[in-house]
Amino acid sequence: MLEAGIKAPGFNLPDKNGEFHTLEEFRGKKVILYFYSRDNTSGCTKQACGFGELYPQFIEKNAVVIGVSKDSVASHLKFSEKYDLPFILLADTELEAIKAYDVWQEKKMYGKTSMGVVRTTYLIDEEGNIEKVFKKVKAADNPEQMLKALD
Repeated sequence: MLEAGIKAPGFNLPDKNGEFHTLEEFRGKKVILYFYSRDNTSGCTKQACGFGELYPQFIEKNAVVIGVSKDSVASHLKFSEKYDLPFILLADTELEAIKAYDVWQEKKMYGKTSMGVVRTTYLIDEEGNIEKVFKKVKAADNPEQMLKALD
C-alpha cells in the first residue's frame, strides 16, 4: 500500500465512453480514488451506489470521485447506466494504476489463494499528493467515510 504524504502515481485510463483521463486534469480538486474488484458484485455495487447518492455533496466540497477496476470500458458503461452512476469509472484492464497504487495483492477466499484488487480508497489533495489511505474498506461505509474525511 502506498503511504500518505507521497506524490500520487499518475494514470491515463479510459472511462465508460472510452475517453481517457489523467490524475493531472483534476489538479485543484480533492480526488477520491477508489479501487474495487468488479462491476455488478454486491459489495462493489453498494460502494458505487453510495458514492452516487452522495456525489452532489462531494461536488460541493470541490472533490471528484473516481472508481477504478480491471473491468472493460463496456462493462463500466453497463454498470454505470444500470445504477445511474454520476462519477467517473476507469477501466484498468492492464492493471497499470492498480499495480502503481499497490492494490493488486494476494487474497484468500474459501481456502484458495489468488491475486486480486484489495478494496482501497485514496484521498488525493489538490496538488496531487496522497493525503490519506483507507485500506480494506467496508464497501457500504466507504462513501460516508470519505465524505467525512473531506472535512
